[in-house]
Order: sequence, then C-alpha cells, then structure tokens
Amino acid sequence: MFKTYFDKFKTVSTFRNSVFILLFFLPILITLLIFFSEDNDEFSQMGNTSYTSDKVQAHCEVGKRPGDPGADNGESTSEGIKYNIRTPLNYDPTIAHPLLMVYSPAKSNRAKTEKLTGLTLKATTAGFIVAYADHPELSPTSTIELGTIPGLIAKKWCIDEQRIFLTGHSDGGTAAMALAFMAGTKHIPHAIAPSAAGIDYQDLRDRKCPEPIPVMIMHSTNDHLFPKYGVQSSGWWAACNKCEPIPEQIENGCMAYSGCSNGVKTWYCEGDKLHAQWPGINDTLLDFFISIGR
Repeated sequence: MFKTYFDKFKTVSTFRNSVFILLFFLPILITLLIFFSEDNDEFSQMGNTSYTSDKVQAHCEVGKRPGDPGADNGESTSEGIKYNIRTPLNYDPTIAHPLLMVYSPAKSNRAKTEKLTGLTLKATTAGFIVAYADHPELSPTSTIELGTIPGLIAKKWCIDEQRIFLTGHSDGGTAAMALAFMAGTKHIPHAIAPSAAGIDYQDLRDRKCPEPIPVMIMHSTNDHLFPKYGVQSSGWWAACNKCEPIPEQIENGCMAYSGCSNGVKTWYCEGDKLHAQWPGINDTLLDFFISIGR
C-alpha cells in the first residue's frame, strides 16, 4: 500500500515538474520562434521621406498600385521564394520610388538579412522602397527567379523601373552580381553593389560584358572564404565599363576607376571584417545609389 501511494505521489510530482518546466520554457521558446521568424518585424524601423521635386522622376496612376505603406511580409515568387517589402512610412503610391533589392547569404532568410544589413531606416528615409529576399540554393534557374522579384514588386508598389538597385551579401552578393551579367536578366539592375560575392576572375573571364553599368564592389581583406575575389571582380567590371585600369582612392575610402564609359561609377570598397559580417558602410552604399540618375 505504501508503495502504491509512493508511486502515485511520484507520478503527481513528475507531472507537476513537467508542467513547471513547460511553463518556464514556453515563453522562451515563443520568444525564440518570433525572433527567428522570417517575418520578424523587430528590425523593420522605417522612416518618413521627403518628396522634393528633385527626387520625383516618375509617377504612377492613382489607384493602380494596391501595395500598402510600411512593412509587408511574405510576398512570394511563382516558385515560392519569399520576400518582404519596406516602404517609407509616408509612402505616396503615385510617386515612383527607387527600389533597393537585398539578397540573402546562404543559410539565411529575409528577416535575418534585414537585421544583418541594417539598411531599412536609412534607405526608406532616403526615399527607397527596400525588399529583402530569402536565400534559395543558388543555380542559374534560382538566380533568374530572384530576378523576377523587382518586377513583381512593381505590380503592387510604385517603383521607378529605371532605378532598380541590387545588393546582397555572400551568396546574396553573388546573385546581385550575376543578375547584372546574365543574358536574360542584365537589363534589370540600374546599378549593383555586391558584398563578399563568391565570383572571381576565373568565373568572369569568359563572360560577355553587359552594357556599362555602375558597380560598387564591397569585399574584405579578411574574407578567407573568397580571398581577393573583390579585387578580381572589380577589375573585370572596370574593363567591361572601359575604365582606366588603375583605380585611385577617393574621399570615402573606396577605390574609384576613372574614365569609364558614359561616366559610370566603378568602385572597389575594401574592408577588414570577416566573411560573415556585413561591411557596414551603409551611408557610402546609399550615397552611391542616390548619386546615379535614371
């Protein structure tokens, strides 16, 4: 009898302990799930922009773009690549905005990339609509699919399709760069700024040059995964853009090639961070895109 009572007590005690553990860890689990969610808005602080006449270069018809202002999560391509949209808080759906398209590194997603880059507030305040895309396994097919996102966004938000700018880190930088030279997609970007891209001269030497395009290559001397890839790829782009072969340092610390065809900017910006780290030169990045006309 004593044994039976003890067993019951042990069972009740075990149950109570299990409930206590569950109640203790459940809030932590929920917090982690929210934090790592692909649609986590914690890092989605957006700003108001100034619609001055010098910024307004194109318009959309009233009522033709149904996209909402602020944060929009979970948009998807036809093949299921998801992306999030961030607009200025005072978004005007009749004014065409430049689009800053940000592609994710391997093993990352749109929410983590927004946190990694920290671009949203400054970019939306500067008048950009910003989009963050998930990382698919990179292939020519998936890269082309990533290239459909700007067109999909332009169907719902008022985008100036002559001012589509691509950036991204690691695999995201690779995608941004590849879209600028692949035959079926090179017409999409007006300028690119890939970071830590896994493309070197061996990958580029047999590629046909696209028409001259503004390029800002960001790479690090401490990138041990893709060592010196930035130096090599920036040299290829400088040749494609018909620039002088030797760059010179400019005021912002980047190296700029001179004499480029049509005056397109061709920069190499070298940092000292590890491969997994975003370069953190967001002011330079945004200034580069803002300075480029239609």
